[in-house]
Amino acid sequence: MPKHDKIFATPQQDIPDFRFNEQVVSVFPDMISRSIPGYGAIIDGIGAICARVAQDRTRLYDLGCSLGAATLSMRRHVGDNQCRIIAVDNSEAMVSRAQEHLNAFVSGTDVELVCADIRDVAIENASLVVLNFTLQFLPPQDRADLMKKIYQGLVPGGVVIVSEKLRFEGERLHQLLDEMHLDFKRANGYSELEISQKRTALENVMKPDSKQQHYQRFKDAGFSEYSSWYQNLNFTSLMAIK
Repeated sequence: MPKHDKIFATPQQDIPDFRFNEQVVSVFPDMISRSIPGYGAIIDGIGAICARVAQDRTRLYDLGCSLGAATLSMRRHVGDNQCRIIAVDNSEAMVSRAQEHLNAFVSGTDVELVCADIRDVAIENASLVVLNFTLQFLPPQDRADLMKKIYQGLVPGGVVIVSEKLRFEGERLHQLLDEMHLDFKRANGYSELEISQKRTALENVMKPDSKQQHYQRFKDAGFSEYSSWYQNLNFTSLMAIK
């Protein structure tokens, strides 16, 4: 059973930048479920999309795979079409635990787990690329180049899914949805101290984009069709088709 997230429950004098280390890995399922509204629906949706867009003998990429939730969802839905899943994360602790999760389920679909920076991974013969709450942790100046590389590595009809926390350009709308998200976290048992300290830990490492910025990045990379397919408060999942 996953541990309860208490990482920020006690006062910390100097709050370090958030890192996906062993401490976070040990409570990650609890942290995600209590922090991201609709996370389970997004994971289920990724599997459903995979079932429809995965092409025979192509690769499926999970970039920033964490504990492998999206990878497992794709593997459950991909069917018998000789696809190969490449799951990548730069946290050794995440990759190690993800391998345990994958080993717990029997599947005929091959999964290669890679500990690496997603910016260094070649994207080749891909029919689906997933970035599930990953892009927001990359330096903003690196995001466009990564999206262009993904576009070039997709086969015709290939799909990229990008799930992200959103920044809204309208100040009142941003404040309203941000407060509703904080209410979601409070309702899930996080204290004001935990919310405040985690926000401080994330402010230098997580830089959300607006939906308009995501759409412009898709367009600049070469995609002509893109849309949001899911949104809950200030969290969304987008897709673009080559």
